[in-house]
Amino acid sequence: MEYNSETEHILLLPLMAHGHFRPSLQLALHLSTKTPFTITILTTPLNTHFFHKQLPCPTTIRVAELPFNSTDHGLPPLVENTSQVPLHLATSFLHATTSLEPHFRNFITNNFNPNHPPICIIFDFFFGWANRVANSIGSTGISFSAAGAYGTAAYLSVWNDLPHRNFSDDEEFSLPGFPENHRYSRSHIHRFMRFADGFDDGSRFFQPQIRLSLESSGWLCNSSEEIEHLGFDILRNYVKLPVWGIGPLIDSPLNNGDNECVIQWFSSQKRDSVLYISFGSQNTISPKQMMELAMGLEESSKPFLWVIRPPFGFDINREFKPEWLPEKLEERMKEKKQGIVVHKWGPQLEILNHESTGGFLSHCGWNSLLESLREGVPILGWPLAAEQAYNMKMMEEEMGVGVELARGLEGEVSKEKVRKMVGMILEREEGSRGWEMKKKAVEMGKKMKESIRDETEYKGSSVLAMEDFVKVIVSAKTNKDKGNWLN
Repeated sequence: MEYNSETEHILLLPLMAHGHFRPSLQLALHLSTKTPFTITILTTPLNTHFFHKQLPCPTTIRVAELPFNSTDHGLPPLVENTSQVPLHLATSFLHATTSLEPHFRNFITNNFNPNHPPICIIFDFFFGWANRVANSIGSTGISFSAAGAYGTAAYLSVWNDLPHRNFSDDEEFSLPGFPENHRYSRSHIHRFMRFADGFDDGSRFFQPQIRLSLESSGWLCNSSEEIEHLGFDILRNYVKLPVWGIGPLIDSPLNNGDNECVIQWFSSQKRDSVLYISFGSQNTISPKQMMELAMGLEESSKPFLWVIRPPFGFDINREFKPEWLPEKLEERMKEKKQGIVVHKWGPQLEILNHESTGGFLSHCGWNSLLESLREGVPILGWPLAAEQAYNMKMMEEEMGVGVELARGLEGEVSKEKVRKMVGMILEREEGSRGWEMKKKAVEMGKKMKESIRDETEYKGSSVLAMEDFVKVIVSAKTNKDKGNWLN
């Protein structure tokens, strides 16, 4: 790869996870339209194909490889993405990503003049070590969160401060940096984090990376001021750095013809009547929860489409076994024309964009929530990992666009509760809770679209934030005193 030393470069380092790749790609595309700079996305060899197949041609975006050998870190061969990592090795995988630092340094040494470093290094905050590299070469390090402002702030606060250590399961507490009236319980915290004490493997990864990220020159966040005003106030208060809300960084809902039979089934349903169910590409629920959910869906008599994967405790990428669902459920649903069970993958963007979709039973991953709200689809939440419970709390208590069905793998759920909640989320009688959530979801969708409007007479907050970010990093390039450039 040849680099023109007269051209300015931005380097972008995403965490090796599909939920982080998609917003990182959108970020690169936005930067390519707002700057004349060359943007280089750096990832491991087996992940480069994702970016190559998505990029337009021609483009100022490049993709470069950083060496990574999973077996050097006690991982199975050819594991370079969180989607391939067995759950019990998740922390080992995260620790393994720190091995990318020397390779990243070598990449810069081999491709850049020491007197003309990249203008900026944007790194996923899981890769705080990249800020250390940026400082050492005279570049500007910028942390990037693929999640929303509220969820990011909560995630940082929990890992950095471990506030839950001093409370029992039935006690409520506040998070450092959050308003006192925002109360949490240990159930909001993923079980992976719940028993962290500062000396466990998770803490030994996250705390150093977060602290390094908090030493960067600013934060980019995949959300907008229009939908998360409070979240941005909290995040800015916590990180004590400039924060630019440049989202939503999500794909357009273009129908490419895949899964046409699924879309045809939706087209046969009434407007705003179908519940779409998906727990994302890496999450699932327990066998007992899956059975109760299935029975509740059938008893609700509401149309649904369920993208399903094996339950917790089984390989999520293996073949689905019939005994995990009520006997002959799929056959009955087809016969009644009530529902479709789709294994492993469904065209989520097209489903959420379809006029028949009335609700989304979701794991509350940030990308999924953004995609749902953009289309005005209310959320029936079942947060399962990472910052998802914080996302759901905001959706329900601050935005009013959803309601929580269950929380985590330990969450109690019965077929009766499922039946009741499904009916509620799809209720459209004026004044009902379902009607209110739908109304507010539509309002949020409009706000999201306003935030990315880029016209001569009007620019949304995310467009203005991106333009301001570019001005700031260009200014920093000419400022010799980088320690004071944002003060």
